[in-house]
This record gives sequence, C-alpha cells and structure tokens, in this order.
Amino acid sequence: MTSFEPFRIDIPSAAIDDLNARLAATRWPDELPGVEWSYGIPTGYVRELADYWRTGFDWRTREAALNRFPQFVTEIDGQRMHFLHVRSAQPDALPLVLVHGWPFQDFTEVIGPLTDPVAHGGLAEDAYHLVIPTLPGFGFSGPTKRPGEAATERSAELIAKLMAALGYTRYGAQGGDAGSFIVPQLGRIDAEHLAGIHLNDPITIPAWGDDGSAYSASDQEKLAALRDWSSKETSGYAGIHSTRPQTLAPAVSDSPAGLLAWVLDVVNTFSDPAEPTPDAAIDRDMLLTNIATLWFTNTIGSSMRLYKESGHWGVELPDSGVPTGVAVFPGNNTIRGVAEKQNTVVHWSEFERGGHFAAMETPDLLTADLRDFFRKLR
Repeated sequence: MTSFEPFRIDIPSAAIDDLNARLAATRWPDELPGVEWSYGIPTGYVRELADYWRTGFDWRTREAALNRFPQFVTEIDGQRMHFLHVRSAQPDALPLVLVHGWPFQDFTEVIGPLTDPVAHGGLAEDAYHLVIPTLPGFGFSGPTKRPGEAATERSAELIAKLMAALGYTRYGAQGGDAGSFIVPQLGRIDAEHLAGIHLNDPITIPAWGDDGSAYSASDQEKLAALRDWSSKETSGYAGIHSTRPQTLAPAVSDSPAGLLAWVLDVVNTFSDPAEPTPDAAIDRDMLLTNIATLWFTNTIGSSMRLYKESGHWGVELPDSGVPTGVAVFPGNNTIRGVAEKQNTVVHWSEFERGGHFAAMETPDLLTADLRDFFRKLR
C-alpha cells in the first residue's frame, strides 16, 4: 500500500545565506553595447534581477505562501514524488491532475479558482479536487537516480499510479510544455480512468515522413518553421539539454546567476511575445520562487534529463481516444493538424494574450477554458 507523508518546505537559513553570498560574489561577463537580446539574455537585465533576488526577494514569505497548500511526498516504484493535494469543499468535485513542464509551471494562481469556484466568480459544479505532482528530477521530488526516470513516458506511468493510490477512479488531466506529452501519454495508458485531457500550447511534432500537405496554410507555415527550428537561436537550449545535459549542469548548479540567465532566457523565448521581458510577462517574485526552488533542491541538472531521456520526438503518437481540449496562446507553435491527428480534439480555443506559461501568465483564461471544457464531460 502506498504511503503519503505530509511535507512542509523549510529551507535552512544557511542555504539562503549561501545563495545570497554567491549572488553577491558573481563575476559578471563583458557585454557588447546595443545588442540587446540578439546575443542572448542581456547581462544588465540578469544583473538587475540577481540584485533584486539578493536584496528584495523574500524567500520566507513565498515559502509560507506555498506551505498553505497541503503537500505530500511518496515513493512510487522507487522514485520519490512530491505533490500538492488540494481537495475542494464540494464533495462531487472532479479530480484533476495538473502537470508542469520545463523549467516549471506554477499553478498556485489557479488553485483557488479551481477548488473554490464560487469564491472566484464561478459555479459550484465547476469545482475540482487538485493533484499537482512535481515531476521526477525537479524540485522537491529530488533528482532522478536511474537513467530513463526523467522521461515523459515514465512520468505518465508514475502519475497514473499516484492517482490510483489516491483512490481516484475517474479524473481529468491538464498539461503544457512537457506536460503536453505526459498528459496524452497518460490517456494512452490509463484511458479507462480519464474523463478528459486539456492541453495548453501543446508541442506538436509530426512523425517522420509527414509532409503536412493536408494541413491548413497556417499549419504549413508552422510546420516549415518547426523544420527550420534547429537552425534558429531559440532551439539552442533544447539541443544542449537533449545531448549534453551533464556538461551544462555544473555551471547552472554552481552559479545562481548562471541559473537565472539560462532559465529566464528560455522563459523569454516562449512567454507572451507582446511583453519585453520575462518579469513583464510573469510576476518576478513568482519567477524567482520557482528558480530558487530549483536552486535550493539542486535539481536544475537533473531536470534537463527530461530532454535526453524522452522518446516522443518525431515518432508516431497514437490517439488515446480520450476527449481533448486545446488552448493556444500568442506565439504558440501548435500545429492543429498534428494535434488533431494525435488526439481526439473536441474543444479548441485561441486567445489574444498570454503565452506558453498559461497558469502563470493568464491564470484567468486558463481557468475559464478548463471550466468550459470539462463542464461537458463531468
């Protein structure tokens, strides 16, 4: 029988002092004038945020806020898993698992509206019991211990076992980024228990040999951009993660400024294109809370193994048959023809604001779309 141990975040003061000392002692690189983001994330921008992280950010306040939610750790097949389990006061609430991606997807802003919809302008019948797991290799789940444990396919297996151990025989699932691979895979292996699947900005990779000739003009443009992606600067981080994650790991595990620069450059690439910087798209304290979690748990290196170990790139992904809703936000690269080939899409929404990190950038839109989609499936 699976046991669940209550968990509370309590970072030692010595770890906070060490972080601040490292930030203060950062040796900053030279920077060319006037190049802005064309050479990567501007050092001046990183330096300003690093200074705020050291002198203005209050970890203890954020830690206390996170500890308001019931958290647990368990072991499934030898892998430690940390998760939030926030039950609604509505007894007939639909269980819903929320699955993050890389480097994070903070769901704290949607917890209240989803578990207590009446208090947030919704209807009682839209309530959810939430399970929010931390993927293997990330944060308080700790680093993975065996090759393959960080793969998206493995995460789907562990989440299915977690939901069964919690006693949920019918539930929904939501995910974006890596979660948009994990959640459909969850449907393939646990379809009999899935009420529905919701994806935001799903990553759609056509199988080898798919020329896209049957797709819309818009889809064909996105397909051409995807095929040219490897030659673009935006793909550099994924190339490193999928081939040499251990080579990068010491740099971002030893230097909080390096970690900050690496993560925020990726966030900037995929957040709302209308916003000039990551902390314009997402609250900076929220960003730093998630980056600090990777730092304090020393899991940035193991988190990148997800790219190396997952086997979903360019393979034929069968449709699970589970009803699927898709929400796309500005700047998305989602190819609808591929999404519909790989999933039973019954709901499609397009929004004019927000970005890849929907729960952090536009929690109101994500909440409304989840309510609209799952209302038909309860």
